[in-house]
Amino acid sequence: MSGLWTVLLFLGCVCLPALSHGALVISRDASTPQGSDGATRLLKKRSTDNAELEVYSVKVDCKVASRFAHTVITSSALNKAKSSQEVFFEVDLPKTAFITNFSMEIEGQTYTGEVKEKEKAKKQYQKAVSTGQTAGLVKASGRKMEKFTVSVNIAANSNVTFILTHEELLQRKLGQYEIMTRVKPKQLVQHFEIVADIYEPQGIAFLEAYGTFISNELLPLVEKTVTDKKAHISFCPTLDQQRKCPGCDGTLIDGDFFIKYDVNRAEIIGDIQIVNGYFVHFFAPPDLPRVPKNVVFVIDRSGSMSGIKLEQTKQAMLTILNDLAEDDYFGIVLFDSSISTWKESLTKATKENVSEAQKFIQRIIDYGTTNINDAVMKAVDMIMKGKRDKNVPERSVSMVILMTDGMPNSGESSVPQIQENVLLAMGGNMTLFCLGFGDDVDYSFLDVMSRQNKGLARRIYEGSDATVQLQGFYEEVASPLLSEVDLRYPDNLVNSLTTSHYKQLFNGSEIVVAGRLTDYSLDNFLVEVFAQGFEEDFIVKGQASAQEWDILYPEQEYIFGDYTERLWAYLTIQELLSKRETGNAEEKGNATAQALEMSLQYSFVTPLTSMVVTKPETDEGPEGPLIADKLTEDERQKAQRFGNYGPQLMSNAWTHSRTSPINFVDGDPHFMIELPEQEDALCFNIDDKPGTIFNLVRDQLAGILVNGQTIGDKKGAPDGKVNTYFGRFGIVHQGLGVRLEVTTHDITVSQDGKQAKLFWSDTASLKGANMDLQVTKDSSLTVTLRDSVRFVVILHKVWKQHPYHQDYLGFYTLDSHLLSPSVHGLLGQFYHGVQFEVRDMRPGEVPEKPDATMLVKGQELTVTRGWQRDFRWDVKNGENIPCWFIHSNGNGLIDGNHTDYIMSGLFMTV
Repeated sequence: MSGLWTVLLFLGCVCLPALSHGALVISRDASTPQGSDGATRLLKKRSTDNAELEVYSVKVDCKVASRFAHTVITSSALNKAKSSQEVFFEVDLPKTAFITNFSMEIEGQTYTGEVKEKEKAKKQYQKAVSTGQTAGLVKASGRKMEKFTVSVNIAANSNVTFILTHEELLQRKLGQYEIMTRVKPKQLVQHFEIVADIYEPQGIAFLEAYGTFISNELLPLVEKTVTDKKAHISFCPTLDQQRKCPGCDGTLIDGDFFIKYDVNRAEIIGDIQIVNGYFVHFFAPPDLPRVPKNVVFVIDRSGSMSGIKLEQTKQAMLTILNDLAEDDYFGIVLFDSSISTWKESLTKATKENVSEAQKFIQRIIDYGTTNINDAVMKAVDMIMKGKRDKNVPERSVSMVILMTDGMPNSGESSVPQIQENVLLAMGGNMTLFCLGFGDDVDYSFLDVMSRQNKGLARRIYEGSDATVQLQGFYEEVASPLLSEVDLRYPDNLVNSLTTSHYKQLFNGSEIVVAGRLTDYSLDNFLVEVFAQGFEEDFIVKGQASAQEWDILYPEQEYIFGDYTERLWAYLTIQELLSKRETGNAEEKGNATAQALEMSLQYSFVTPLTSMVVTKPETDEGPEGPLIADKLTEDERQKAQRFGNYGPQLMSNAWTHSRTSPINFVDGDPHFMIELPEQEDALCFNIDDKPGTIFNLVRDQLAGILVNGQTIGDKKGAPDGKVNTYFGRFGIVHQGLGVRLEVTTHDITVSQDGKQAKLFWSDTASLKGANMDLQVTKDSSLTVTLRDSVRFVVILHKVWKQHPYHQDYLGFYTLDSHLLSPSVHGLLGQFYHGVQFEVRDMRPGEVPEKPDATMLVKGQELTVTRGWQRDFRWDVKNGENIPCWFIHSNGNGLIDGNHTDYIMSGLFMTV
């Protein structure tokens, strides 16, 4: 047979460090699929049988050799139905892991993935996708994890086994390594097993294993055997032990399973392992005295930090200041559009000074915009002045900790210029750590700027534990042990070293260096470490020797033969990917080429590669191609501003795991109704004369009203069509006394008799007890109402000299589930969902847009598979989203007729 069934794994950049491992969810999709031709095929094949899909085996097998973890996740399912069904395989992965293999076993045949250069794989996918649908996605899934999802149609009475493998280096944090497995099978599983084998030549100092879902009754099922250098952990509950109650189908297995451990550190030189021509050096010397630090806390107090974020920052700072050692020196810089300090110079952390600083912190109030550049420059100047004047210890570590939730919009606002200014000012003399609050922060800007200055960035997630997150990060960097750490190896024996110079080593962390040997003769493999320690230089030397792994562990079948090589490759690729963002133009080009070459050589799915799985077509035709895509931090950030799921990077991609619908109206005017539970969308247009005012949302119980007025083109196009758009919105919250009028020129806010005006030409925010407005220049307005729904208005700027079109607005709703069941309006009536069924797929007027019959609200409608533009993530171009289009102004879908929603005024209810 000819034809291919294609799966692509597109992975983006790896960001925040995560010391965790895979988890999985297997589920059957019972909703209408997306896509045009692919949708036709799957609808025809979708089972109407009530038989359940049986997931009969789930296994997570993690093997760790000297911190390098190799995890295999396997799950098998049987389709007992009389016709084919779609099976979903979902896995939570650590953000720092690289997928190294994905395969499927279907009816005895194994289909294995192949890693290819991303552009080549993308072309292969695009060639196939013209006849299929997309169904897979790797997306943000939490603070440490991201989700991989893929689906496949399984014939009647057939089974499928999914096998996913990923690898990563565990990072030591606060004195321990952590493996976290997210366990959510969502049903009872006949064979359920979590197994971990750990091999540490240095010896295991301690190990604990537990699960957040494990009760006292299940605790004995966590079995662990720990010897000097090896540990075996297993958790294998039987079917009955998984049950919530005797005889019921609910499962207790729902949560996170943790393994935490550390290794012995007898040698001050660290542990050096040499296997098959590659070496790895783990350096974390024990019992070193801490080095005094000079730290300036740079705290954002702009308007966007008001409320809980600023209060949590203040609470964290009170604890952090209390934890300063008396030989530390510190400073505090506050910034909005202006800059102020607690004291003009660094101050010793005596009890009296700390107490005074805490009182200063408690008096911080929010105000103004965000001048990051001048704030960091002030902090750098304070540290440099302290060093010049010799007011700080000569042997001390200097750092700046920046805390912000926004984008630079005051003073110097060019991100590249700020990064250049900071790099030149710091000059390698100090380290920059950046903490970004919430979803609106420009995290990529902070991440690059931190790494340029030998530090790191950390996202602080909004939530009740933000104070703990801040304190936890500070604890990681609170106790420097060494500075200017230089690890040296024989030049004549070693090449291709990973980074071997580190600005600092902190208590509880670890430095890892790997390299390739040019000579297998190890008679003189001398390792030296030079650093600045407390009161004197730190200098140690040691001799390394090769480890015969097959002799040490002859009974273990694992990747010992090449684990050091793969660990070296993993670290090298990570560093090259970092250079792509922080280096100059030449360095970026070289780093990209090398990272691509190594990703292909070692079969790592990285931002530069994709994994392709192909399967021959079936008797019913080729299977629909799938695409999986991992979000970059930029894309994840955009997604988080509009909800906790990822944007679609391909024009025809669709997320199967959306949980919070965002209904919107945008364009001419196009209404889009997202239905996550049915994993589909409905859309319709409203055609009426310009100037008509429509009610979009009305919730009498919540006191919320949203009306929109249409505008038309400047003049009709040559084809005679006059498009209409929304050009004016009226938003009212009666209970809060808030009224907003949003036009394409400005935003007028009225509350309690007071009025203010914001302009699209500025980036600005307006904070109040009941309302929060955030304007992004010439782009979007976010309206957050206390304890209620959020709205986003998008401004579409059109060239002023355009002969036909003019500026217009789009309207998007977030958190619509917070409105009452009685909410109504052209959009509001769909906030709590609508049930429908699509049947009788048939060719439409346009080949790629089939028609179908929809059963909805007791009626049969002829609908067409089409696409609507979603401008949430790309205001200029938008993204194509598949939907079922209801003709004739939505008649049959909306309650009544569209004319029933015409209002007499922008703030009227009739």
